[in-house]
Amino acid sequence: MATVIDRASARNARHPEKQARMDSPLLAKPPWLRVRAPGSAGYSETRQIVKSHGLVTVCEEAACPNIGECWTQSHATMMIMGETCTRACAFCNVATGKPLPLEPSEPERVAEAVALMGLKHVVITSVDRDDLVDGGAGHFAATIRAIRTRAPAATVEILTPDFLRKPVAAAHIVIDSGPDVFNHNLETVPRLYLMIRPGARYYHSLRLLERVKERSPQMFTKSGLMVGLGETKEEVMQVMDDMRSAGVDFLTIGQYLQPTRKHAPVDRFVPPAEFETLETIARSKGFLMVSASPLTRSSHHAGEDFGRLREARRALETRV
Repeated sequence: MATVIDRASARNARHPEKQARMDSPLLAKPPWLRVRAPGSAGYSETRQIVKSHGLVTVCEEAACPNIGECWTQSHATMMIMGETCTRACAFCNVATGKPLPLEPSEPERVAEAVALMGLKHVVITSVDRDDLVDGGAGHFAATIRAIRTRAPAATVEILTPDFLRKPVAAAHIVIDSGPDVFNHNLETVPRLYLMIRPGARYYHSLRLLERVKERSPQMFTKSGLMVGLGETKEEVMQVMDDMRSAGVDFLTIGQYLQPTRKHAPVDRFVPPAEFETLETIARSKGFLMVSASPLTRSSHHAGEDFGRLREARRALETRV
């Protein structure tokens, strides 16, 4: 687990734990990874709603390349429990340090923003909060309940931390709050965990996804992988098999993009044709939904994909 660092003592560096690392080269992005800078009226409106409610989005904190497209369509992924993470993942652009206490009003503010934006499908994620007894499980549940009250027609997707070293009851609190989709990303292959995700444990994350299905068999589960970190095709296929053994319904695969020179370097940019091959392989393994492309992210097109996910399950049940 990463040591929690007081950011003030590190001259307010965004990633104090990474400052001693040697710089890695930033590779020039290929044409298929270039996107337009945001600036539409819809983008500005979404930004105003987010800022006026004092909310944090993973779209901004993780420097998502799809922010212009998503915010133009009023799709913003809310990041609850603050903007400071207690982990130090080598791939992530979210700030690391000592988090502030939880804000009891946040669930209601999130719910109000969801209602104002008229979202039909909302994605809620969070930083890791290893400092909390339940890892933030109760706050997740409160946010889901608030959304159900303020925007009852909206479906809710959550992208959670792993609740590592927390009581099993923490995961149960989130599962029992009844999200429509429970997402937890494995992120990479087991061999790369100590380098890319040192504060996490691969099999613990896999067990969390399996536990969701054990406790709520009809709940959709989802997980994601980054490629371009040095993994092999065979390793990716093994992770697919592990996910299917845990009952995961929906797999996303996207290109890793290096946030700064202090983060893990890009090993290679995977061409679109290889993503198409990975999607074909994943579908053959039985996933209900697969999204694999260079710009795929967990929350990208989440609403449309949720509709397709439900239709895929209905079609499967009809055949059975």
